[in-house]
Amino acid sequence: MRSFINDLMHRHGDEAPIFTYENTVTHGDLRADVAALAAQFAGVREGSTVAVQVPPSFSQLEAVPALWSLGAQVISIDHRLRPAEVDVLCELTRPEFFLRQKGNPATGFQERYELEIEPAGGVPAPTAHPLVQFSSGSTGRPKVIGRSTTSLIDEVDRFAKSDGVVAPGERLLLLNSPAHSFGLIGGLLHSLAAGVHLVFAESPAAEAILSQARTHEVDFITGLPFHFELLASSPDRDALRTVRGAFAGGELMPQEVADRFAAAYAFPVGECFGTTETGALTMAVNGTVRPSVGRLMPGVTARVSDGLVEVALPETPYLYENDASRFSGGWFRTGDRGEFTDDGELRLLGRTDSLVVVRGNKVDLTEVEHVLRAHPLVTEAVVVGPAEIHAYVGTSSDTLTAQALSEWCAERLAEFKLPVRIHVVEALPRTSSGKLIRNPNVLAGTRRLA
Repeated sequence: MRSFINDLMHRHGDEAPIFTYENTVTHGDLRADVAALAAQFAGVREGSTVAVQVPPSFSQLEAVPALWSLGAQVISIDHRLRPAEVDVLCELTRPEFFLRQKGNPATGFQERYELEIEPAGGVPAPTAHPLVQFSSGSTGRPKVIGRSTTSLIDEVDRFAKSDGVVAPGERLLLLNSPAHSFGLIGGLLHSLAAGVHLVFAESPAAEAILSQARTHEVDFITGLPFHFELLASSPDRDALRTVRGAFAGGELMPQEVADRFAAAYAFPVGECFGTTETGALTMAVNGTVRPSVGRLMPGVTARVSDGLVEVALPETPYLYENDASRFSGGWFRTGDRGEFTDDGELRLLGRTDSLVVVRGNKVDLTEVEHVLRAHPLVTEAVVVGPAEIHAYVGTSSDTLTAQALSEWCAERLAEFKLPVRIHVVEALPRTSSGKLIRNPNVLAGTRRLA
């Protein structure tokens, strides 16, 4: 990884911009900042394990390359995790060092933090994987995921070869967290490789996003579905007048959200599907009709076996222990049900855990979610089982009732698919990466409106 990150860091001239928030960092600035940080990381050497929990900032974006330049294994931890959650991840990975910002993190994106690195009592890396990440942990104990240097190089290469993605010299408003897969690889590493200029917004609020887009005349936007939901709910077409493309990742974009965004801004939101274990797998920059997530990116080999999407990998993505139900014989089971269309697009048909049996009838909970999200006053919805169907619905309206939603569903779903209870809440809980949580115990604790 040392040679790869060194190559990426030296591909472009000193004056070429790489990061912008209020100020701009050039490639020359970045090289100097990374070298200065590396000199501060006393004791870090080839094979060191370093947990990194730094809020979104130029400091976070520079710390990871600095550690890789020293040959360290980076254990990426979201800055929003509570101490008890961080303790679990450290028990699983046993880092030698812990890198964090001094003091409490500020609200929103910041350009600079003063960083501190401390011994953490762990052990050197047992494998050569330069990047360690975790499953979302929304329904169980996180799994430890290792990305090899080869897998990172391959993913950067397939971004470069995909049609329509952000190109050299263009400005990308990156709304994905750089602590997670797409923000780090499709954001930082692809931008270093291709000469893309990254722009950041202070917060996920529509006003902040639109302000940065207008000020810096961005060419491209990437984010989670809820970012595009916010933009569709507060349309300002002039602010995005320079944008030529956008796509969502992290979770499947509801078609109704994509339609509202396209109607508001006169261009579509594409789709990028992938997993933490595999990286990005499909790309449809120019939009798609969900549940299609587009065609496989160059270099990806995937199939549908027994109704499940599987991806060819040279080794298990899980460190320390292999989950034979997910990886066997060179194939990783994503946990997504799917099918390939005649023209080669992958259609996702829901998670394997979205199927429940109600009174002998199979019900796909994502179908119920789709019906609820189609209601004009509903902003988000999660439906859980297994014995009984319960729905949790987020809304910005103070007039929407559970009874009204029950009647809406009764007009659109067979009787056995109807939720036995609909909970109208202020907002649905999400994981640190922005994905909706589907754990019934967590959902039961949300504040009810009706």
